[in-house]
Amino acid sequence: MFEQIDLFTDKCLSLTPGEREFFHSLLKFKRVRKRTYLLQEGEVCDFEAFIVKGCIRTYFLSDDGTETILSFAIENWWVSDLYSFTEQKPSDMFIETLEDCELLIIDYKSKAELYEKIPKFETLFRLLVQRSLFALQKRFHSLVSQTAEQRYVAFTEKYPEIVQRVPQNQIARYLGVSPEFLSKVRSTILKKK
Repeated sequence: MFEQIDLFTDKCLSLTPGEREFFHSLLKFKRVRKRTYLLQEGEVCDFEAFIVKGCIRTYFLSDDGTETILSFAIENWWVSDLYSFTEQKPSDMFIETLEDCELLIIDYKSKAELYEKIPKFETLFRLLVQRSLFALQKRFHSLVSQTAEQRYVAFTEKYPEIVQRVPQNQIARYLGVSPEFLSKVRSTILKKK
């Protein structure tokens, strides 16, 4: 059950068997069905989840009900609302499973205990936050500097596995275009090949 997360942590940390066992003791394994909300707007996010199996999306709704997808997450990725989790304030996001999922979850209290007992875990989670910030900066840059076609091509090249697992209308929302427009973009790309 812990093999994937151990491989993940081993890339950043060197843990003793006792430290690894303590980390495992703080994680809760959870199976979650497809189309389950792990977090809804207005709730306080009390988890960070490592995805052992499955696909999850994070999104928010505008005042008119338009959905904007912030991210997709698959195996060996973490998912949470970092602001809500860290500040323990209500979230403005939704986190929903797109497939049946298997997760390893650490809650707020357990993460604080982990930092207290094994401070080097702060390095791991700091690197995760940095990676997340870098991805958001790159995404924002692409939204303002690239065409929809360029963004779609970059997305399919960077995340080919997600493209196979997520409906096109959700990819459109992630890219900031309508599903109809994305369909035209895809048609144009096919004609060029």
